[in-house]
Amino acid sequence: MSAEPLVGVVMGSRNDYAVMKSAVEMLKEFGVPHEVRVVSAHRTPDLLFEYADAAVGRGLRAIIAGAGGAAHLPGMLAAKTVVPVLGVPIAATALQGQDSLLSIVQMPKGIPVATLAIGAAGAANAGLLAVAMLATTDPALRVKLVEWRASRRDEVLAQVVGEDEAGA
Repeated sequence: MSAEPLVGVVMGSRNDYAVMKSAVEMLKEFGVPHEVRVVSAHRTPDLLFEYADAAVGRGLRAIIAGAGGAAHLPGMLAAKTVVPVLGVPIAATALQGQDSLLSIVQMPKGIPVATLAIGAAGAANAGLLAVAMLATTDPALRVKLVEWRASRRDEVLAQVVGEDEAGA
């Protein structure tokens, strides 16, 4: 995007983009300037610290961090910046994201990470949460978000289920 990013979308490896693209799609839908980077807590810890240390000065208002396995990325970012971190657990191991979910949600008192659902739904919701956070100070974005939610409501209200389609 051409404008300076307001939201950073980071992930531990390029493979995680299959999930994290759901967050990016939401940010694009609302026209929120963002950046997408691979920042590994374990393989590039110095880059992680540099990214977190510079976040405020670069104008980031939220960081969406996706991580699998031990999922240290969201917590380490949160430990190094006051920019709110939204953690997205990614199913990257035999535990199907349960390990990541527990790692992200169990942050110690004083280092909060907003933790979303495992996978693409969580990534999409992280994008929407970032939009909602920005909308508190951006009236035009708030209008877009209200309209988007009304459209989702209208989609549900337009659905009709016949008796032969309803579950038992």
